[in-house]
Amino acid sequence: MLELLSQPQTWIAFATLTALELVLGIDNIIFISILVDKLPRARQEMARRIGLFMAMFMRIGLLLILAWIVGLVAPLFTVLGQEISGRDLILILGGLFLIWKSTGEVHQALEGEEEHGSSRAGATFTGVILQIMLVDLVFSLDSIITAVGMVDDVRIMIAAVVASVGLMMLFAGPIGRFVSDHPTIKMLALSFLVVVGVVLVAEGFDHHVPKGYVYFAMAFSLGVEMLNIRMRKGRARTVTLNPPQIPGD
Repeated sequence: MLELLSQPQTWIAFATLTALELVLGIDNIIFISILVDKLPRARQEMARRIGLFMAMFMRIGLLLILAWIVGLVAPLFTVLGQEISGRDLILILGGLFLIWKSTGEVHQALEGEEEHGSSRAGATFTGVILQIMLVDLVFSLDSIITAVGMVDDVRIMIAAVVASVGLMMLFAGPIGRFVSDHPTIKMLALSFLVVVGVVLVAEGFDHHVPKGYVYFAMAFSLGVEMLNIRMRKGRARTVTLNPPQIPGD
C-alpha cells in the first residue's frame, strides 16, 4: 500500500479520476436537486445526502464486480441489425426515463403553481430516493466503464469515488438551493437533462456523442442566464432607488 502511495502515477490517476467523477456527477447533482425540491424544506438536505451516499456506494459496489461490468458489453440480442448489450439496454432505459421525467417536470412548471404545489405534496421521501437510485445506476455505470479504461487498480478508483462524492456534498446544497430559487435556471437544468437523456439513448444504440459538446453548450447557456439574472437584479435595484414618477404628483 505504501509503495502504491509513493508512486507519482498513483496521484496523477487519482486526480484525473476524481475530476472525471466530478464532471460526470454534474448531471446527478442537477437531477437530485430537482427531485428533492418536491419535498418539504426540512427534509431536502437529508434526501440530498442520502442520494449522494447511494451514488457513492453504488459506484463502489460496481467497482467490486468489475468482471460483471465488463461482461455487460457482450451482445444480448439484435434489433434491426443493431446488437444490444446489457450496458446498452441500461443506457437506453435510463435515457428514456430521464427524458420522460424531465419532460414531465417542464410540463408541470408550465402548468402553473397550483399543479406544482399538488405534485410537491404528493412526492414521498421513499419515492424520491428510489428515483435517485435508478438514475444513479445509469450515471454510475457510465462513469465506471470510463474509469476502467483509464486505471487498472481498483483501490485508486474507490478512493476517487469517495473523494468526488465528498466534494459533491459540499456543493450539492448551494447548487440545489440556487436551482430551486431561480425558475429560469431550473428550466435550463431540465432542458439539459432532456439532452443528456437523448445522448444516453444514442449511446445505447452505438451512436457516440462527445459529452464535451453537451457540457460546453450547458456552460454557455448557464453563463448567458447568469448575465440575465444580474441584469434583472440591476433593473430591480434601479426601480427601488428611483421609483417612477406619477404625473400630477
